Amino acid sequence: MALIYIHGFNSSPASLKAQQTADWLSVNAPDIPYICPALSSKPDLAIEQLNTLIESTIESSPDPVGLIGSSMGGYYATWLGEKYGLKAVLVNPAVRPYEFMLEYLGENANYHTGERYILEPKHVDVAKSLEVDSLKNPKNYWVLLQTGDDVLDYRQAETRYADCELTIEPGGDHSFQHFERHMPAIVDFLQLSPKLLRELSPKLSRK
Repeated sequence: MALIYIHGFNSSPASLKAQQTADWLSVNAPDIPYICPALSSKPDLAIEQLNTLIESTIESSPDPVGLIGSSMGGYYATWLGEKYGLKAVLVNPAVRPYEFMLEYLGENANYHTGERYILEPKHVDVAKSLEVDSLKNPKNYWVLLQTGDDVLDYRQAETRYADCELTIEPGGDHSFQHFERHMPAIVDFLQLSPKLLRELSPKLSRK
């Protein structure tokens, strides 16, 4: 059993939701290994990191691996979920990130780390190549959306993931306010800890 958190574009493991996930697991489910890699802002390097991580995690244990992907991390998690047959929770996921990436061509700095990098058209092409045309098993995905997302239009994800489990909350923002309250149901959905699920069963709700 392992939970891999995939942060968004220009973000890092220091993001609020990544920290909320780590904090919740440390208190409520310390038996679940939590992995949140610091991903490259370049999609080719980021997806290589994630492929290597998932394959090594799967090889090291027969237990389930679950994904949480935020924003661009949700886009990556969709591609990885299809490739490896994994369940994933997508939080305000990007649907066509290769479109907004055009605004970042040239020199950029990571919001959290300050690391500077150059984004080139070839990186946008790589992102577009990771687009999934259709989902083999839509029920492997639970999508959390807030209508007040100030970065992405939540309706794109609502349409893209119409056949998946959807939770759409009014208001909020791109960070997905009060994300941590969904953690018991996320662990349930990802089927990471049967013992924990029995303990938390009265609290679980994905409505």
